[in-house]
Amino acid sequence: MRIEVKVRPNARATRVETQADGSLLVSVNAPPVDGKANDAVIRAVAEYFGVPRSHVELARGASGRKKVLEIREREAGG
Repeated sequence: MRIEVKVRPNARATRVETQADGSLLVSVNAPPVDGKANDAVIRAVAEYFGVPRSHVELARGASGRKKVLEIREREAGG
């Protein structure tokens, strides 16, 4: 599944909010330096969807506030 994300770095708290258009607004308290904000966004989105962090991948927008994330669903069975 692909989702569009708008990032708000240097926020007071980490929070994920669904927007009216179906995209997500992700506020993270990490600065946009050395990929710290991207890592925080991936961690927050993984927790929001209940998937391991390794199942969330940055598809586009590594250096911008608008990003596209690819989320792999958990495999069924075991």
